[in-house]
Amino acid sequence: MSEEEKNTGAQPQWYVAHTYSGYENKVKSDIEQTVKNREDLKGRIVAAAVPTEKATVVKDGKSRTVDRKLFPGYVYVKMIQDDQTWYVVRNTNGVTGFVGPGSKPQPLSADEVRQLGLDGPEEAEAEPVVEFAGSVGDKVRIISGAWSGYDAVIREINNSRQTLQVGVEVFGRETPLTIGFKDVEMIEK
Repeated sequence: MSEEEKNTGAQPQWYVAHTYSGYENKVKSDIEQTVKNREDLKGRIVAAAVPTEKATVVKDGKSRTVDRKLFPGYVYVKMIQDDQTWYVVRNTNGVTGFVGPGSKPQPLSADEVRQLGLDGPEEAEAEPVVEFAGSVGDKVRIISGAWSGYDAVIREINNSRQTLQVGVEVFGRETPLTIGFKDVEMIEK
């Protein structure tokens, strides 16, 4: 517990700062650098975070894992909210304000902090999300399962289930199939 916390009894809480889109990591590092350079802020601005998730992007038949921001345009700051910490964060380049009524920052609830995993990792790591780069009408080749080697046309994309509804031509008729994102590759146009 810092000297400031002992004197005021205040505990650091998580607040949300709104930023220009694309400036989240810069704002996070600027806040961390400011705290590092100013002794009076240590223990009062404790952490800054930009929550991300692992996403697998499938493009041209190749998949790669990327970090995707969960909430673009926002940086989470754990601090003891007072005039000085408010001023430092609010006047960091790229910050447009705090989330809360008027200009007063509103702290996140303990439930929100837990759901975002800000004070530690989640118990079970979630399965990475796969983003499919194709669109309805595109042709794909099935690369696994009983239909491996067949070409199909995408009829529907279901991102939440990570599946495609495709049509495979068999004996001159289209047969509908549901298949996972990872089980197909795009066919060059």
